[in-house]
Amino acid sequence: MRLHRNLVFAVIDGLNDIFENGQYADKVVEGLLKRDKRWGARDRAFIAETTYEMVRWKRLYSSIADVKQPFSREDLWRMFAVWAVLRGIRLPDWPQLKNTPTRRIKGKFEELSKIRKYKESIPDWLDQIGEQELGEVVWNKEISALNEQADVVLRTNTLKGSKQNLKKALKEIEIETDVVSGSKDALLLKERANVFKTELFKKGLFEVQDASSQLVAAFANPKPGNKVVDACAGAGGKTLHLAALMENQGQIIALDIYQNKLKELKRRARRAGAHNITTRWIENNKVIKKLHAKADIVLIDAPCSGLGVLKRNPDAKWKLTPEFIEKIKETQSKIIHDYSKMVKPGGNLIYATCSILPSENQSQIKKFLSTEPGKDFTFVDDRKILAHQTGFDGFYMAMLKKNN
Repeated sequence: MRLHRNLVFAVIDGLNDIFENGQYADKVVEGLLKRDKRWGARDRAFIAETTYEMVRWKRLYSSIADVKQPFSREDLWRMFAVWAVLRGIRLPDWPQLKNTPTRRIKGKFEELSKIRKYKESIPDWLDQIGEQELGEVVWNKEISALNEQADVVLRTNTLKGSKQNLKKALKEIEIETDVVSGSKDALLLKERANVFKTELFKKGLFEVQDASSQLVAAFANPKPGNKVVDACAGAGGKTLHLAALMENQGQIIALDIYQNKLKELKRRARRAGAHNITTRWIENNKVIKKLHAKADIVLIDAPCSGLGVLKRNPDAKWKLTPEFIEKIKETQSKIIHDYSKMVKPGGNLIYATCSILPSENQSQIKKFLSTEPGKDFTFVDDRKILAHQTGFDGFYMAMLKKNN
């Protein structure tokens, strides 16, 4: 691989924004890719993939380069040199890369690769929590899997066509896909591509959604004619899937505390042709109280640490803190306590997170069932999805039935 100056400078600029200005990696990369219209697909892929790789391996690369935050631009260049040397890329004769100690880099890599927190490039506290909650054997496998690049997975919008027809239509525009075992509507891209620019996406024939995430709506098992509350709907990834499974029949009430997310959900629903969705902004408790004992299904896709989706959000491990995780667990408990009251007798409560920590998952369900509102519910089933077992995101989902 030959390094091009303008592309590498873009990566360095991006890393500075992420590490020193606290910006989110996905937004930074999105901005970088708009910098030069002359860049082709390979140029854009280099910028995106290299930036994400360096974010993912920040601790390992900075330790090998012997630099610490706050990073100067010189420090970032030293980290970039580590990335290049470890990938076997010949370094050009640029001033920023002069005197790179190639042999020392390789030796230091061998040394640090024997220590998990460096090898997997994670903070000390996260390494401790992971081992404590999952056990050493599972944590070793899981954190390694979460450091792999995320695949691009599509969810067929069955309101507008079948998976077979979508696969065929994608092939006609030279996008090859594979089916995903255990995920009814999912297609996996064989090679990365900007699917958002395709007419198929603009016409609403599919959404981009990880295979594990697609299992949540299916687990909820909504039927045409049901009244479903998606209580933490966000921008509506799972809401749209629920609408498709319900064949646009019945009612979905999408709730969220953020109006801007619900606005995005409405836009996506129009594109998807999902007509049975209404949105309600949770501006106060009255919104919840009006729905008490009204829903056949309440889906709580709860706010969480997001540790199951580190594949696609590698910067999260540098932004997360143990204090945040403790706080989010309190939020989860309150949400289950309050939102469970919307389930009618005989209805189902679905609790889901994109976390792999039992303290955010099984423990929350156990805790809820011991509370006063929880005594009205019976545990039905749960699923623990780990990245090292599936190759996709880590997720948890549980189903509770409200007693008649």
